[in-house]
Amino acid sequence: MSIAQPTKVRTWTPDTLRTGPSKDDRGLLGQPRGLPWMLNVEMWERFSYYGMRAILLFFITDNIANGGLGIDENTGAVILAVYGAAVYLLSIPGGIFADRVIGPWRSSLYGGVVIMAGHLCLSVPMESLAWAGIVLVAVGTGFIKPNLSTIVGGLYDQGDPRRDTGFQLFYMSINVGAFASPLVTGWLRETYSYHAGFAAAAIGMAFALVAFVYGRSKLSAFAFDIPNPLRSDERDRLLLLSLGSAAGIGLVTWALYWILGTLTDAIGYTVFVIALGSSIAYFVIMFRSPKVTSPERTHLRAYISLWIGAVLFFMIFEQASGKMATFSKDFTDGKTPFGWVISPEAYQSVNPAVIVLLAPLVGWFFSRRTGRAIPTVIKFAAAVLIVGLSAVMMGYGFQSWTGGTDLAPWWFLALVFIVQTVGELFLSPVGLSTTTALAPKSFASQAMVLWLLASATGQGLAAVVIANTEEISDATYYYGLGVVTIVVAVAIFAAAPWTQRQMADIGASPSAG
Repeated sequence: MSIAQPTKVRTWTPDTLRTGPSKDDRGLLGQPRGLPWMLNVEMWERFSYYGMRAILLFFITDNIANGGLGIDENTGAVILAVYGAAVYLLSIPGGIFADRVIGPWRSSLYGGVVIMAGHLCLSVPMESLAWAGIVLVAVGTGFIKPNLSTIVGGLYDQGDPRRDTGFQLFYMSINVGAFASPLVTGWLRETYSYHAGFAAAAIGMAFALVAFVYGRSKLSAFAFDIPNPLRSDERDRLLLLSLGSAAGIGLVTWALYWILGTLTDAIGYTVFVIALGSSIAYFVIMFRSPKVTSPERTHLRAYISLWIGAVLFFMIFEQASGKMATFSKDFTDGKTPFGWVISPEAYQSVNPAVIVLLAPLVGWFFSRRTGRAIPTVIKFAAAVLIVGLSAVMMGYGFQSWTGGTDLAPWWFLALVFIVQTVGELFLSPVGLSTTTALAPKSFASQAMVLWLLASATGQGLAAVVIANTEEISDATYYYGLGVVTIVVAVAIFAAAPWTQRQMADIGASPSAG
């Protein structure tokens, strides 16, 4: 007896919801009418996220008398790394709930509400609410992160030539929010308090929710579909699996706490183990599945080295709000020859500003270099090498300027951020397309999860490394990361011919991105 396959269901349908072809939906700049509202949502959501992240480490490590939590800087850096990893890990259940339970629009809406609640908790000067706020922001971001871009993609039918332009505008909105928010929350923190900065992040999220709800009737039906709804028997299994996973995570955390002696280290190890274990499990399942063909297994073998490179890249790159934030506050003289002073938070705006300025140039370089495209594996290797060199630069910075009256010039840290951003432009634009190109057809979604897990694993690894290097200097820490990462980059370069041969039968391999 055959079992009926689940069909798409719709949770809600506004009267003016677009149901016709996307080519007939034209609004601002000739794009679908719903796009400007989703751009507003993304801009304000990123304003909220990056604004909170710009001051979070300073809040955690500042004295209680100054409104902080009074935690030491090394533990604070571990917490920031764990927080970043958790955001990416939580995007997995966020995607599952959207695909199988509530649809992408409701998932994004609920995620935004949870994020705003988290920022409101952080805006209240109470320690217990502060920790609750950090958890809520991580959970909410996990629900909105994988689904908002899905809603934007649903505005365009297959073959709609406006799709690339739409996502370019979407990417620009991310960087506008990421650029402005550290400047605003940093000024509020310095002028008023940390809690004023967190309140601004809450207001930013409120603007995002208003735009999201107002623009709902201008979206396509896709935003409200549940593409693979759970059957009744599957709901019970999902509930049991969720409860079992939560219990297992709690048990592992308790066991590690008993072994390690500190809750922060135990949570850091738990997050890293979950991220790495999930990644290995995905690889093993795909390699062993009878649905995966022999050529697809060859592609997966090629992807392993790229995935490892991405892990190391994100391990260093995502410490911008951790140890690099400490360097900006305690080891950098922000005085410029132009008469204005760069605040510690303002350095977080360098990355999005440089992306906006350099992205067209890097894209032109990739497409015009001697008339030939640069192979994907070379881009990955170059990105890992560049971020390794940036770690060496940070090691030199911590070694050369020791704080107090011995401070680095204002431009040094800005230069490190610029170098890292160049590396990001080499890696991030091709990461998703390469993952899609190399993914087995039967595991396309799981392969995309692997890309998210690369960042989660990298940040989880950073948390573990930071927790175990408390006794060494920050200079030695960064030198060590730099050397290891550069060695791996050289290995990826050396293996590039073999890797390219494994990818030779797919059109994207020589020139993905």
